Amino acid sequence: MNYQYQIDADRCKGCGLCVAVCPKKVLELSQTNNSKGYFPAYRAREEDCVLCGTCCIMCPDVAITITPIDNASAEK
Repeated sequence: MNYQYQIDADRCKGCGLCVAVCPKKVLELSQTNNSKGYFPAYRAREEDCVLCGTCCIMCPDVAITITPIDNASAEK
């Protein structure tokens, strides 16, 4: 099963909690701000992500989600 990893940049306030807890050091804070003036997190090293979900748990704004992709419906 495949998964979709998404960070809602406009919801992220750039607190850095996800960056601090990522075991693979995948996340960083952006150098450009979002629509609210914050510097959101992004996956700087996507290929290193193991989809552990620690970032999702730590995000106080629920800006990070990992959702399963149904391969059967994606092929239609």
